[in-house]
Amino acid sequence: MALLEMRGIGKAFPGVRALDRVDLSVEAGEIHAICGENGAGKSTLMKVLSGVYPAGSYEGEILYDGELLALRGIRDSEARGIIIIHQELALVPLLSIAENLFLGNEVAARGVIDWPQAFHRTEGWLRKVGLFEPPSTPVGKLGVGKQQLIEIAKALAKDVRLLILDEPTAALQENDSQKLLDLMLELKAQGVTQILISHKLNEISRVADRITVLRDGATVSTMDRREITEDRIIRDMVGRDMAHRYPERVPAPGERLLEVEGWTVLHPEEAGRVAIRDASFHVRAGEIVGIAGLMGAGRTELAMSLFGRSYGRWQAGVVKLRGQAADVSTVEKAIAAGISYVTEDRKALGLILEEPILKNISLANLAGVALRGVLDKRREAKVAEDYRRQLAIRTPGVQQKVVNLSGGNQQKVVLSKWLFADPQVLILDEPTRGIDVGAKFEIYQIMNDLAAQGRGVVMISSEMPELLGMCDRIYVMNEGRILGELSRAEATQERIMAMIMKAAGRAAGEGEAA
Repeated sequence: MALLEMRGIGKAFPGVRALDRVDLSVEAGEIHAICGENGAGKSTLMKVLSGVYPAGSYEGEILYDGELLALRGIRDSEARGIIIIHQELALVPLLSIAENLFLGNEVAARGVIDWPQAFHRTEGWLRKVGLFEPPSTPVGKLGVGKQQLIEIAKALAKDVRLLILDEPTAALQENDSQKLLDLMLELKAQGVTQILISHKLNEISRVADRITVLRDGATVSTMDRREITEDRIIRDMVGRDMAHRYPERVPAPGERLLEVEGWTVLHPEEAGRVAIRDASFHVRAGEIVGIAGLMGAGRTELAMSLFGRSYGRWQAGVVKLRGQAADVSTVEKAIAAGISYVTEDRKALGLILEEPILKNISLANLAGVALRGVLDKRREAKVAEDYRRQLAIRTPGVQQKVVNLSGGNQQKVVLSKWLFADPQVLILDEPTRGIDVGAKFEIYQIMNDLAAQGRGVVMISSEMPELLGMCDRIYVMNEGRILGELSRAEATQERIMAMIMKAAGRAAGEGEAA
């Protein structure tokens, strides 16, 4: 029996038709996955369902438990047991777990919060999701994986019947992702219906009973577990077969472009703690070099410290570009030297979301759109339009605010910004996190094009297959150290993990000896 039916849902924004007669049916007690490229309409559809876009602001009808549903807002949807957990977690870092769990839904009598009761209930909900943290723990002190579980506990505390999870594992490492998927299966066994939005096809194949694919704001197909294959999902998502996940490239490395020698950086807050220790590596012109490691290995810290010492306190080390020492002591000097960095957190650190596309693209190279020190708006618009076409940014125009773009298109704007800065070396930190297979392929092609132009590309990624599929060489990091390098022919997931585990075991032995 269908718990939810969405019929002929349509939603338009100025210049964009986000949803076009979308149909979705979700059976009671199932895990139903929704897939599609960035911009396909997945999040918009869920915002309609959860009351973010209220009745009257969209076309079509929603049936829930056989009754017509006309939501006026999120409170209405939550009162019906429809809870959405967004990719950007809605927790208050400075508040405790208990305070977050019951925020807006306080345990109170006559207007006074009953803290003992709130803490007691919190402990019960935390146990249900496999957490045993004290309810008084500030949420900001917990990792992303635990925060995701707290969001689910918060939903359970609101008597959830239909739980919507939007990219729940996007920022999680492998172990936390597996725990979350296990929890989803447990909730299913308890009768909680779930809608999962994810780009990770292996996760969908593991937990989904059925899957609906959207493309360009319309329903393409719905298939059950027996029909689900990664090739079928990809074909329906992008409208074509993808025989190769990674574009082909014949490596042609040239001279040493970037050399980092003895790079040592202290932790920004903990006195005396070394965050990056004696790191040395190089990148040749025309080469894509990967940096592998588990979460906390120091990959992002290394990249940020090289980019204008944006992280930590520099202690020692030299950066050379084409054999000459380069001054990278500030972001401005790093850019001038020819180094650019695409951050892993595009929304917080890579973009000004409320500004239009054209202003974001010109940010890192204002001199390139200025005439005698004055901003040339025509030039700025032309540059942005050129990058919009080159990188196939899906938008009605370059005046569109970046906040209104999908994740994949936002990432293309970040890339455009740094490509316009004309870097010799581009450092990409998790460049495909949270974007679909079609957009990933386009970003891989941009990386290949940069290498073909004789530039150097450094790729940091938590997805081992991505590193193995794209990189000419891979450096392996653990606890702030570079353990060694592997050529494309030598590199395998097993060999990379063996290097990391061997280093971890050696470090543990040294700790015991001390």
